[in-house]
Amino acid sequence: MGRAHEVRKVAMAKTAAKKAKLYSRYGKEIYLTAKAGGPELDGNLALRRLVDKAKKEQVPADVIKRAIDKVKSGVTENYEPIQFEGFGPGNSTLIVKCLTDNINRTISQVRPAFTKAKSKLGAEGSVAYLYNVESTVILSGMSEDEVLEALVMGDVDAKDITTLEDGRIKITGEPTDLNKIKTAIEAVKEDIEFDVDDITTTPQEYVELEGDDMMLFDRLMGLLNDCDDVDEVYHNVSNYDDGEEE
Repeated sequence: MGRAHEVRKVAMAKTAAKKAKLYSRYGKEIYLTAKAGGPELDGNLALRRLVDKAKKEQVPADVIKRAIDKVKSGVTENYEPIQFEGFGPGNSTLIVKCLTDNINRTISQVRPAFTKAKSKLGAEGSVAYLYNVESTVILSGMSEDEVLEALVMGDVDAKDITTLEDGRIKITGEPTDLNKIKTAIEAVKEDIEFDVDDITTTPQEYVELEGDDMMLFDRLMGLLNDCDDVDEVYHNVSNYDDGEEE
């Protein structure tokens, strides 16, 4: 088959693993949201928005249905968020977010991943201060002035409103204001579709890795992505290939 086949095989395996992790994360988040506010979409705005977002990311309908049906049938599952912060090779930093029903199991997965890649876990807050966590909404079909007016009418204090190079509008705000931002926009434009509506975690500064440092970082990312309980990994390495398919 040759080298090209092997490279594509590895890339496809990475893509499949990322999809499986994405489906698992949405399954848990949909279950928790349905459990908190009820399993009916018409009566649970947060659930409806989460389901819409899952569909936009091509999460299969049966994954969504299965998560909601667990609540309807009375299945009890308890998940809680846990965040790890760590230092990788070459001044790289990482934030690892998990949603788990067994914290001890999660720790036993994440800690060895750092050790095997000659990296180390840090204390709470040792890395988080180097990242910005905020609501990010990107949309089309409105001007900056129209967005600003909608936010003022909705009593939402956004951090920033900017026009991107492609003409879309980007709104950033406090992490707790995501739904308030979207509700304010929808109040003046009911048919609006958001290209991005998420709580984003982005590094304030990036680094580039080469040689052994990149090899170790790639190993660390691979080990973390192999951990069932790891949902999201944020890092500051600008030239790392996440292995996503075009």
